[in-house]
Amino acid sequence: MLVEGEQPKQLRVTDAGREQIIRAVIEEIRPNLRRDGGDCELFEIDGNNVMVKLTGACMFCKFSGATLEGIQARLIERLGEFVRLIPIASAGKARH
Repeated sequence: MLVEGEQPKQLRVTDAGREQIIRAVIEEIRPNLRRDGGDCELFEIDGNNVMVKLTGACMFCKFSGATLEGIQARLIERLGEFVRLIPIASAGKARH
């Protein structure tokens, strides 16, 4: 029984479990992106920040923002906590 003012406890997913869930969600999305010549790769997890790299056609697609929002929503749903999906820029070749 909850005492007034007490919050129900949520099960905390371990760091390894979080990473596994994040990788699974990205793997679920990838076939749809690849079909159109793009891709999304996990780059880094730093607390609640999940950094991904969009490649191929996704880099220049006008719907990439919607794709990222969809991935973020799915991550939040699966993890049961807020995470921020952050796209990172690919390192380009230096021009001479």
